[in-house]
Amino acid sequence: MFQDDYKFSLDPIDVPPLETAHRRIASAIPAPGTRELMEKLSERESENALRQLPLIWDMAKGYQVIDKAGNRFIDFTSTIFVTNCGHGHPHMVKTIQEESEKLLHSYLYPTETKLRFLDKLLDMTPDYLEKALLFCTGTEASERAVMLARHHGMQTSPERKTIVGWEMNYHGFTMGSLMAGGFESLREWVGYQDPGMVQMPFPYPWDFEAGDLTGAELFHRDIDALAEDGIGPEQICALFFETYQSWGALFYPTDYVTEARRWSQENDVLMVFDEIQAGYGRTGTFFGYEHYGIEPDLVICGKGMSGSLPLSAVIGPAEVINLASMYTSTHGGHPLSCAAGLANLEIFENENLVAEAARKEALMLAEFQRWKDRFPDRVGRIFGKGMLFAVFITKPDGYGDPGSETSLDFAFCDRLVERSMQKGVFNMRTGRGTLKLGPPLNIPDEALIEGLRVMEESLAELVAEEAAAA
Repeated sequence: MFQDDYKFSLDPIDVPPLETAHRRIASAIPAPGTRELMEKLSERESENALRQLPLIWDMAKGYQVIDKAGNRFIDFTSTIFVTNCGHGHPHMVKTIQEESEKLLHSYLYPTETKLRFLDKLLDMTPDYLEKALLFCTGTEASERAVMLARHHGMQTSPERKTIVGWEMNYHGFTMGSLMAGGFESLREWVGYQDPGMVQMPFPYPWDFEAGDLTGAELFHRDIDALAEDGIGPEQICALFFETYQSWGALFYPTDYVTEARRWSQENDVLMVFDEIQAGYGRTGTFFGYEHYGIEPDLVICGKGMSGSLPLSAVIGPAEVINLASMYTSTHGGHPLSCAAGLANLEIFENENLVAEAARKEALMLAEFQRWKDRFPDRVGRIFGKGMLFAVFITKPDGYGDPGSETSLDFAFCDRLVERSMQKGVFNMRTGRGTLKLGPPLNIPDEALIEGLRVMEESLAELVAEEAAAA
């Protein structure tokens, strides 16, 4: 679970100035004034503002984030996989500006912009995905997918309402999304767990190292265990997958998912894939589920869907989407968001961003292998596809499961994130002892490699400092 025992410094620290084609550090880091602004934000919003790196965003362009002091950072977050097409892409900015002069809101009423966006979206997705419902946030779309799945199950039996998810998967922060997901600690405030939402153990890669069973066998073991507890196919309406667990870029075994698909089709159970983080080229395919060689019944999209503005969707066959007869969302399908969504798809086509993400996978892996060869006791497992990677930062004397506190070094990982920022590379904090890396898909190769080597340099410094202090 998230740990934030290590506190990022809010006070300016003098660091060497630098300027390259991709980075610029011209002040102390964090920049002067950062503490005051972040503390005011925490008073007026939430202390959560203090959990991430103390960088006050003033501007973002392409693959760079810029603060008011003029420091330029290589962005390895894509604002948590929203700006897959890069920050402030000129085509997107122009499109949004033109739309804003015409229409700022339209509720659910029809607009040509919405139709053009939906036409383009459905043209770029598999043919069997015939319709889409538009919302603002990923959690809103997840909630609607739960509703659709239950309506579909109730066509067979009024009692067929059970959603099966996976432990430690995440689908959003609203009540239904939390209960469909697998974070017990995040839903303690709810007060109860819907008995029609259950979770199976997530099949972590290290569960298969002994070679005792296959992914397909593990799926059957756990789905059969549910049946023994009275939750059989006749009660289940949907399998609710998150394409990967984001903190560790952890995918399911392919045979686990293909067997789940066979089972779901055999038992008329919907397969739902939450592609909120995985979709839109992030993993080197347009949708992340394509790596499993299956076609789910419902696909949930968000984040990278518009490249900038709030937009999410549930996409599926007409017979399932039409079950949402009372579909409403005040700001869902907002004209500006649809304009941004259309521009985003056009950028993906024009710049071939899915293929770019797939190509750059090898560049990233080569750099990570350098890290691992150089620091074998600090760089553990590396997981990922396309331009999504997680690097496990381990304790020198780590032991136990790779995902456990006994193996991962939470504080050292946070220090690495902070040191990299001081050198002009911006990362997200997972709070799990892993580096989660996801630059914009159109970042130049030289900027991508430079950023990764800055992180390697930061790692080397911290290892040396630790050795000197021993």
